[in-house]
Amino acid sequence: MTEIHLKSVIDEMGDIWFFAYGSLMWNPGFNAKETRKAKLKGWQRRFCVSSETYRGTRDQPGLSLGLDAGGDCQGLAMCIAETDRERIFDYLNNREMLEGIYSCVPVEIELDDHTVKGYTLVVNRDHALYVGEISMEKTAERILHASGKKGSNRDYLAATVKHLDGQGLNDKMLKTLLSLVNQNM
Repeated sequence: MTEIHLKSVIDEMGDIWFFAYGSLMWNPGFNAKETRKAKLKGWQRRFCVSSETYRGTRDQPGLSLGLDAGGDCQGLAMCIAETDRERIFDYLNNREMLEGIYSCVPVEIELDDHTVKGYTLVVNRDHALYVGEISMEKTAERILHASGKKGSNRDYLAATVKHLDGQGLNDKMLKTLLSLVNQNM
């Protein structure tokens, strides 16, 4: 698959806003100029990406979060300073874009008091790693048994729920999923 670099998608000047919905919220790997609670309409956070490296293996694939069409998503808007863009884009490209499962798209990010133009990563539904909709029970089973280079899939889910709770952002689906995973441990 052809690699698409963030620099080729985001070409305007100045600081830019980037919407984080998964591990970029609690483990961004860079310092943002500003971080605010945010909402994105038209996209939902889902465990819809098969993880065969970071949170699973080829033999026991885990699941990673992706932004999929439909619904709304609460997360964090991170302002990336123009002076840090090249370094942060290179980092994000190496972290998120190598498999080609995500596309960087422009979005309208709702902050508490206004809306800003920004960008986020959404899942490519035609990619081989896209799993589509699977039942809550099958999702929990996969998460429970998977572990990869970045640790257990359960810990990834738990860290996301913990961070959302710490920000005062409620994701009932993720909480229900974590409860189901914990019940089956």
